[in-house]
Amino acid sequence: MSFSGRVASETRAAGKAFLRRRTAVFFTFLFPLLIVGIFGVLIQTRPTGGGLFTESPAYYVPGYLAVVVLFTPLSRVGSEVARHREGNRFEKLATTPLSRVEWLAAQTLVNVLIIGAAAVLILVVMVLGTGAEIALSPLLGVFLALGVALFCAVGAIIGSLADSQDGVISASNGIAIPLLFLSETFVPPYLLPEWFRPVMDLSPLSYFSRGVRAVVDPPGAGVDGVVVATWPSGPDPLFNLAVLAVLAAVAFAVGAIALPRTD
Repeated sequence: MSFSGRVASETRAAGKAFLRRRTAVFFTFLFPLLIVGIFGVLIQTRPTGGGLFTESPAYYVPGYLAVVVLFTPLSRVGSEVARHREGNRFEKLATTPLSRVEWLAAQTLVNVLIIGAAAVLILVVMVLGTGAEIALSPLLGVFLALGVALFCAVGAIIGSLADSQDGVISASNGIAIPLLFLSETFVPPYLLPEWFRPVMDLSPLSYFSRGVRAVVDPPGAGVDGVVVATWPSGPDPLFNLAVLAVLAAVAFAVGAIALPRTD
C-alpha cells in the first residue's frame, strides 16, 4: 500500500472513531456556536461605543474561528495520543507499515475536515445572527488548514509528554485559553499595554488571526451580506500565511518525532 493509501485508510478509521463519540461530535460543533451566540448575538458589538467589543462584527470572525482551530486539535489529538499510549497502541502500530508521520497526517486530515465543517457553520451564524459583512476567499481555507495542522502537531506533542488524558486536557486548556485572548483575536492590540504588544508576535495564533482578518474583513466589503472575493485585500495576508506555513511545518516535524514508537 502506498503512502496516500495508508494515510487514507487511517483517516477513514479516525473519522469513524470520532463519529462514534457522540458527545465529542456534539460539543465540537455546539461550543463555538455558543460562543458566537453569547458574544456575537446577545452581547453584540458597539463600534461607536466603549468596552471590549468596539469593532465591527467581522473583526471578530478570526476569534470565533480560532475557538475551533485552537481548542479542537489540541484536545482531540492530544487525547488520542494519550489513549494510544495507555492502550499500548503505538507498540502495535510499530509492527505495521504505518509510520508516525502518516499517523499524524491522518489525524490532521480528519481534523481539517471536521473543523472546516464547523467553520462553515460559524460563518453562517455570524452572517445571519450578527449581520457581519464577510468576504470569502480561497485563502481562508488555506489559513484554516494550516492553523489546524499547526495545533494538531502541538496536540501530538502535549499527548506525548502528558502523563494521562486528564493531563492532556489541563495542559491544552492552559495553553489555549491565554492564546485565544492574547493573539489579536477578541482583544484589539490598542486595548493592551504598549509593552505587551510585541509579545503578541510570539503567538502563532496571532498570524492566523491577522491573516484571516485581512481575508474576511477587507476594506470596501459590501453592505448586503457575504461578498465573494477572488483575492484578499488588507495588511499582508500572504506574509502571515507564510509565517503560519513555516510554523506548521516545524511543529508537524517535531510532533511526528515526539510520538512514541512503543509504550
